[in-house]
Parts: sequence; C-alpha cells; structure tokens
Amino acid sequence: MRRRPLPDLEETRQILASRRSRPAPRPPPPAGRSLSKLIRELDERFGQGPGALQARWREIVGEQIARRTEPVKLVKGRADAGAALEIRVAGPSAALVQHQAPEILARVNLFLGAGSVERLRIVQGPLRPQTGPSPASTPRRRAAPLDAAQEAELARSLADAPDGPLKAALMALGRGVMRRSPPR
Repeated sequence: MRRRPLPDLEETRQILASRRSRPAPRPPPPAGRSLSKLIRELDERFGQGPGALQARWREIVGEQIARRTEPVKLVKGRADAGAALEIRVAGPSAALVQHQAPEILARVNLFLGAGSVERLRIVQGPLRPQTGPSPASTPRRRAAPLDAAQEAELARSLADAPDGPLKAALMALGRGVMRRSPPR
C-alpha cells in the first residue's frame, strides 16, 4: 500500500479556503445530568432503600414488630444475589422476630419490589428512641362540663365548707368524680 504524501503549506491553505468550515457540533449533554433532578424528586417522593425503610418501617412491618426492631442497612448481594436487610432487635425479642422473618421479608419486598431482599440479618442491640408523638406529649382532651343540676348538687354539698383553696380543690375533685361516675 502506497502512502499518500501530506500536502505542503500552500496546498493546505488552498484546501481550507475552498471548503467552508464550521465548528464541530457540541456533543449532547450526558443523560444523567438532565435526569438527575427528576430522579432526585422521585427518590424524595417514593424513596427506596434503607432511608425509606427507616422512615416507613412502622407502616411496612406493623406496630408490634416496629416497637421491637429497626432497619439498620441494606447490603447488596454479590453476583446477582439479592440484598440482605440487617435489622436491630431489642434483646430477647430476637427469637420472636426470627420466627416472623418470612413475613417481614414479604412485607419489605412488597415495599421495595419483588426479590429486592432475600435474607434477613438479625442483630441484637439497643434501639434508637422512637420519633413521633408519644402518649405523654399528646394533648389531653378537655372533659365535658357538668350539667346545671349536677353543678348545683355539688355546690349544695359543699355549702358548709369554708371558702378558700380547700373548697376549690374539693369542687374540682367532685367535678372529676361526677364526670366519671354513671348517672343515677
């Protein structure tokens, strides 16, 4: 095969002058750049993985199991093997949770997608404090007031008591007792 000789400087100028040159078209941006915003929004809305499991653990496994367990991490399997979900279990509840492992796996796979998690790894240890409203922090409902007849009966029964903080405390106690007791 014979090599073609390269043009000299004058021939190069003639070639470039005779051809109209345009800048090379820019390559399209990577698809990941334009999709990253959409993926981020979808992940925030329907997040998958351990973060989503922690946020919705109570809904996924139910109240009883959620009280005794918490998801720690999701470990991807090697060579097309399914992932393993590591959950932390409070002390002696591990034996009970181990018996419920197939049910927990089914519920987690329902949330993450079929076949996402193949194994459950149970680790005993202390759980983090539960977030959300606790019974002590929920506001108490105000009790309904007594009707006029009950209020008059209570005032009549305490008419002989001297006015002061003791009488006010007895009135409050009487109202509480009368609210709880069934009508006669």
